[in-house]
Amino acid sequence: MKRPTLSNALLSMIAISLAAIAIRPYLHPQPAQAQTGSPYSLYIEPGTQMLRAPDGSKQVYGRVMIDMRNGTVWGFPTTTADTYPTNAMETKPQVSHPFVLGRFAFEDTQK
Repeated sequence: MKRPTLSNALLSMIAISLAAIAIRPYLHPQPAQAQTGSPYSLYIEPGTQMLRAPDGSKQVYGRVMIDMRNGTVWGFPTTTADTYPTNAMETKPQVSHPFVLGRFAFEDTQK
């Protein structure tokens, strides 16, 4: 009959390794992360607004979005009071290209 010392040693080593893996989160817990992984940190203003370009070149209905990283205010034209771009004459989805409306100076709040 073979001696089970090698088997017992390997099983003991496996048991100790599993115990170390199981105890690790209790000894060194990872902090909870509440931030999103989204690359676009935009605040989307509810509803539609009449958007006016600063240079006066256009005036159209659209959505207002603020880039919370740098304070740039963007206008996304929808051409109607709908909250998304529509065109009753087209069957394919419409794409709204933004234009800059202005900028909030977030850095001045630290003074």
